[in-house]
Amino acid sequence: MENTSVDVLPVDCLSKIISLTSPRDACRLSAVSRLFNSAADSEVVWDTFLPSDYKDIVCNSASSELLATCSSKKNLYFHLCRNPIILNNGTMSFSLEKESGKKCYMVAARQLVIRWLCREKPQWWKWQSLHESRFDEVVELLMHVWWLDVKGRIETKILSPRTTYAAYFVFKLSKSGNEYERIALQFGVYFEGRDNGKRRVMFLNPSTNASQLCRDRGDGWMEIEMSEFFNVNGDEGTLLFRVFDFHGFCTKHGLIIEGIELRPKNGR
Repeated sequence: MENTSVDVLPVDCLSKIISLTSPRDACRLSAVSRLFNSAADSEVVWDTFLPSDYKDIVCNSASSELLATCSSKKNLYFHLCRNPIILNNGTMSFSLEKESGKKCYMVAARQLVIRWLCREKPQWWKWQSLHESRFDEVVELLMHVWWLDVKGRIETKILSPRTTYAAYFVFKLSKSGNEYERIALQFGVYFEGRDNGKRRVMFLNPSTNASQLCRDRGDGWMEIEMSEFFNVNGDEGTLLFRVFDFHGFCTKHGLIIEGIELRPKNGR
């Protein structure tokens, strides 16, 4: 059988071509032939798919040993897809979106500004450790508060450029119940200094939401999509997000907050 032009291309040339595609395409191409498998698994390809600043991110994380223990850049890539690493003294996590390799961050409850959460008033909120959380501590609302107000921020320069992101409120209820069906929370996501006043209203109980904006994550937590935004080049400054209810928030089933996650919307 006569060789095709692709068959006679050097492996390093094929690797360069594959590096211009996507992680998903590279995995598919690796099944074509031994030649493609060798090219698609090369360090050149997966170094391209990793963020340009991945070494700095990993080195400054609680898992800095990964740069030495991962046998290849492909292994490191998929490790970061499956296992978020902890940053900033346990107040943030970092991972990769599997299909695209774009950055995902979660701002931990410890990094959020939560109304009524203070040492002087421990009867409202309680810090605790849960094995299903990526962070050492999460926070639980114990009783009625006059209003719920949770705020957070992140710098857009650390996110992937030219990417549509969505922000997700990550939570769970410590006990089952339907009290939350009557509690409508408001969610706002906007760039600092450019609040357009738009808010998304959602219920904590997913059965009351006609859409799929509230769902089970499959990791022991629920999430509500707060809003989406487009990160152009990371020069928009600070992104602010807020969860609030000013009508008196009462719980008998323990609202537990893990954090607020930002990840690419449908891999875009």
